[in-house]
Amino acid sequence: MSKYPTTPRQVIYACGSGKCQKRGGKEIRKAMRDQIKAAGLKDEVEIIKTDCTDRCKHGPIFSIQPQNLWLHDMTESQILQVFREQVLGQ
Repeated sequence: MSKYPTTPRQVIYACGSGKCQKRGGKEIRKAMRDQIKAAGLKDEVEIIKTDCTDRCKHGPIFSIQPQNLWLHDMTESQILQVFREQVLGQ
């Protein structure tokens, strides 16, 4: 029997389309997951891979909720810096 799911305090939606993947989306998601786990926030922060967001020219696309913060037109290091500030509080 599985444990009941928890309600995360934050959710990160990550576009999983081909163009966003090719622009580093997969590696960024992995880095975020690793940092969430290392910070002990696995039950508080969830990353959900979405279908295409129709913003391909601006990818990779990430949305941090509940802040309604959309990350686009950024390098991998810029996205991860915002993630550390907004999600991990670093």
